[in-house]
Amino acid sequence: MPRIAYVNGRYVVHAQASVHIEDRGYQFADGVYEVCEVARGHIVDMPRHLARLKRSLKELSIAWPVSEGVLPMLLREVVNRNGVVNGLVYVQVTRGVASREFVFPPAGTRPALVITARKADPTAGAKRVETGIKVVTVPENRWDRVDIKSTGLLPNVLAKQKAKEAGAQEAWFVDTDGNVKEGGSSNAWIVTRDGVLVTRPAEHGILRGITRTTLFDVAAKLGLKIEERGFSVAEAKAAREAFISSATTIAMPVVEIDGAPIANGHPGSMTLSLRQAFFDVAEKSPA
Repeated sequence: MPRIAYVNGRYVVHAQASVHIEDRGYQFADGVYEVCEVARGHIVDMPRHLARLKRSLKELSIAWPVSEGVLPMLLREVVNRNGVVNGLVYVQVTRGVASREFVFPPAGTRPALVITARKADPTAGAKRVETGIKVVTVPENRWDRVDIKSTGLLPNVLAKQKAKEAGAQEAWFVDTDGNVKEGGSSNAWIVTRDGVLVTRPAEHGILRGITRTTLFDVAAKLGLKIEERGFSVAEAKAAREAFISSATTIAMPVVEIDGAPIANGHPGSMTLSLRQAFFDVAEKSPA
């Protein structure tokens, strides 16, 4: 059973005090993860996040590290021990510790579980919403199974670094047809001149974001229309609004793409409405 330990100033769940050199997550990125927002003392959309974790584990044939009923309890315990009222909780499962071989380790090798939580200042996100963020585009260079929330994120790291060097906060991957796929750590959206929300279908080629899914519920509550279809970089630049969604940003306005301002270069009203209504619609699990 994993234990809760105090490591580097935070309480974490881990079977050991440090990562084993032969943990397959460390050597092969052979693992999956989830990140849940913690807001106002609640873990947001936890059932949906854990359902996606279950799917990722199944797709990679990794066993559950603990029983499914125990994992939510562990998340809550780590959040509470770290005194997180607003922030995030991170859970990672790898195939475990075994001699370095590419094939799966012997049957019975226990998956490794890590859970951490950290505080965040909600006013910082609110200030960023006031100005919006800038996005750069990068060619798609990731593996085909981005629908699995794998820890293999090196292309995302490089894309994020390119964005930072360009003075932007996110990078959008673009396919060979010139269509936007998703961000380095977010889903991509636009709002058409007719007020329709557009986001790429999540059947293939992007991660089915949990916040993305909940925003469908929010849009329904607000009476907004959504089209699941691809959109080009050119269409995004000409859109009424653009925004990204993720557990850590909710709905974050995009005001510039590759140096081109979106509409008047300020956050759009529909994005702000979605963000404002999000917490009322999202499923909230007391921490």
